[in-house]
Amino acid sequence: MAPAARFLPARPAATAAIIALALATAALIGIWATRRPPADPAGASPPAPAALAAPGSERRRLAEARGAADAARERAARLDTLAARARDAAARARHERAALAARIQAAEAELAAGRARLALIDAARQRQAARLAGARAPVARLLAALQTMARRPAVATLVQPGSVTDLVHVRAVFSAIAPRIEAETKALRGALAEVQRLRTLADGVVTAQRAAQAERTARLAELARLETLERRRAAMLATGSARAGDAALALGEQARDLEELVALADRQAALAAALRALPGPLPRPGTAGPGGAPTPAAHPGSDAASGLASYRLPALGRVVSGFGEAGAGGERARGLALLPEAGALLVAPAGGRIAFAGPYRGYGEILIIDHGGGWMSVLTGLARATARTSDTVDQGSPVGRAGATPLLIELRHQGRPVAVAAQIR
Repeated sequence: MAPAARFLPARPAATAAIIALALATAALIGIWATRRPPADPAGASPPAPAALAAPGSERRRLAEARGAADAARERAARLDTLAARARDAAARARHERAALAARIQAAEAELAAGRARLALIDAARQRQAARLAGARAPVARLLAALQTMARRPAVATLVQPGSVTDLVHVRAVFSAIAPRIEAETKALRGALAEVQRLRTLADGVVTAQRAAQAERTARLAELARLETLERRRAAMLATGSARAGDAALALGEQARDLEELVALADRQAALAAALRALPGPLPRPGTAGPGGAPTPAAHPGSDAASGLASYRLPALGRVVSGFGEAGAGGERARGLALLPEAGALLVAPAGGRIAFAGPYRGYGEILIIDHGGGWMSVLTGLARATARTSDTVDQGSPVGRAGATPLLIELRHQGRPVAVAAQIR
């Protein structure tokens, strides 16, 4: 027989009174323990690292965003060093813009990490709210028992036969159930403390989000200023750039579709490479060659046999589809579809020369980048291209802004599409 059961009186009425009084006392303890107000569901945020499991996809996005932010900061530091060592003003300006773009992408990655943390904490908050709801249900029943006891006058309890004996029995019952009540109360207090901790974490994430957004806005303004200065400098120096822009415009008018436009740009790049291979004096890189076509600078690391020395995605985002995946109509994708945040900064995946930049026949803004060695990138679906035709870009140089639709990234070698993922390093 349980310890409490030995002291229960035989009379059903007395037994009921003892149990009701015990429950009422437990209710008082529970109400005292839960006197702190519950957290507002709308104010909760990131989860405890181990206390509450969170969706794996959000954890993966959080890890990817943090990794992207660290990598962007490392690129910025490396580009700062290159800019400091550069002797050519144009190269120094390119490195400075690329370093600034890397810092913008670091801020954007921090924003993405913050969104993932908020999603994780929201999931944790919902699970914790469900647990608290389950814990409060017994307290509500105990409170009802207390109210029932309160309706009975205390004098009636004293004059009722056997009341003193019943009180002795109640004390014995309490001594048996008190440890359980204390344990339940401690668990409930811990759950409420966890909710408050989640709320504090959420406040910290929101503050960090605001700081990252402010940093991004300031650096975008600085990038726009540098780009304006570069455009003015280019306008003062380059008649060849103007001829190159005219040639690119004519190229876009000649091509009947995107496939033909890429093929024409590829042939133009091959012709420029052949001209560079001829003996004799070479035109200065970036100036116009024969026929108004620009002579691109050599791009080390783009060896045809070994592939590109380095290639990266233009922005942080979710991969919607990969190279070779079948579409709705059964056709195979010739590139990779990436969905960044709308308005995200896009950078050159590898160094090279902008062979074409601008709107093109139903594709919106597109970019074609000649990397040299027969390698070429085609980016379609930009909201806006900031790079100009004939611009020389480094890997990481800002080239445009993402839209609300997926960015299509196609990498070609000698005119044939190749898998983008195989070149990322």
